[in-house]
Amino acid sequence: MWKAAAAVAITAALAASFVARAWADHHEAQAKVGAPAPDFTLKDQDGKDVKLADLKGKVVVLEWFNDGCPFVVRHYESKTFSTLHDKYKDKDVVHLAINSTSGTNAEHNKKFAEAQALGYQILDDSGGQVGKSYGAKTTPHMFIIDKEGKLVYAGGIDNDPNGDKTDGKVNYVEKALEEILAGESVSEPETKPYGCGVKYAS
Repeated sequence: MWKAAAAVAITAALAASFVARAWADHHEAQAKVGAPAPDFTLKDQDGKDVKLADLKGKVVVLEWFNDGCPFVVRHYESKTFSTLHDKYKDKDVVHLAINSTSGTNAEHNKKFAEAQALGYQILDDSGGQVGKSYGAKTTPHMFIIDKEGKLVYAGGIDNDPNGDKTDGKVNYVEKALEEILAGESVSEPETKPYGCGVKYAS
């Protein structure tokens, strides 16, 4: 069973998250909830440029990604992100995964995307500039940008870090998207992210 096999890996990943918090103490993120989201241009797994500014008029979900992280593996095994993408793809919502892991590249991302048959793009940020501008600390760390280009959510994908919650589980991103699409303000604009620390180059 995955939970038993990955217990040690998750414990190590939780410890690694302290690295992310230490990084945050020395880097000031540009992204602030309620303010315009930092623009960026990154290449996807096929080498195509993706520019955030070109997506104005759509809601954009950013998912910080590392396929070597057991938390990310768990969510991909349970189809968390592909289910989210499929539910909202026809509602002017764009889902983008961003890989800020040092040493990765577009080819690495393409292999994963093809193996998972993903319907959304994985962007290469192996240099880490975009991750640092958003203050991305963990994989996964989630951000939502509204149709006007304002950052309206930052935090965890849900309130179930260990993947064992049976009652009261909340997918924060889905909840926020429902509120946004209903013309409402996001009721929980910031939550605590969890996962592995982002493996920045420096």
